[in-house]
Amino acid sequence: MDLVNHLNDRLLFAVPKKGRLYQQCLELLKGADIHFNRSNRLDIALCTNLPIALVFLPAADIPRFVGEGRVSLGITGQDQVAESDINVREIVDLGFGSCKLQIEVPENGEFSDARQLIGKSIVTSFTNLTQQYFRKLETEAAIGEAVNGDGKKPLKTVIKYVGGSVEAACALGIADAVVDLVESGETMRAAGLMAIETIFETSAVLIASQHPTHPDLLEIIASRIKGVIAAGKYVLCNYNCPREKLDVVINITPGRRAPTVSPLEDEDWVGVSSMVEKKRIAEVMDKLRATGAEDILVFNIANSRV
Repeated sequence: MDLVNHLNDRLLFAVPKKGRLYQQCLELLKGADIHFNRSNRLDIALCTNLPIALVFLPAADIPRFVGEGRVSLGITGQDQVAESDINVREIVDLGFGSCKLQIEVPENGEFSDARQLIGKSIVTSFTNLTQQYFRKLETEAAIGEAVNGDGKKPLKTVIKYVGGSVEAACALGIADAVVDLVESGETMRAAGLMAIETIFETSAVLIASQHPTHPDLLEIIASRIKGVIAAGKYVLCNYNCPREKLDVVINITPGRRAPTVSPLEDEDWVGVSSMVEKKRIAEVMDKLRATGAEDILVFNIANSRV
């Protein structure tokens, strides 16, 4: 009863309890200054510095708890949101956990095109997305057969659900192909499979209820998380450049919205400060140097609000 009362006074925030998103979610919570102590046997942890309760759930269940329950915020994969077909708000793509939902067939088998699988048996944990994809192929095939007038009865693809070990389904004889998430492809290749089509590209996403219990706190937490994501994606690039070259260098470093331009004691020069994507910074510095910019300095961003 005490736990129920505690939860009534707190914003409920669902995060994956295990799997490919778990560790990065913990790092994200730490960056957002959300402190908590979690018992090994409990899937609920009360935050020690904010009126928040973290609820650790399977990633596939999180859209339902956010969309239909009292959970106001959640982190899960875009694939799980699409699979659930539940009405939630996607606040921000978190930029980690990227992978693809792909159709996989035996490497030395008879199939090389998804259309060849119409009427066959498919095993997956994503039955909704898989059915949508194959129903579209079936409709296209039926239209083609009607136009050609061959009178064949339309085929229906059999979609079967399994909760794990999807890659083993072909080898164990219960499927002609599988639909599964592929990150590095190592597991797929070890099972003797190859990908022939991508159904959905996904990454982790922060989602919110349409009717949150603590909307003001939700916006604060969402802002913190956006700031942590931006801090990991960008660096701060400071440099001096001739005033006459300002239009050129601004095209090189436009910033997230706009760069900060400051006058210097030498009226022919200005100082520029701009956020630049980490993955582009070496190229950007080379271009700035080539235009005549000097004193180019790059700083890591510990945290931000964007």
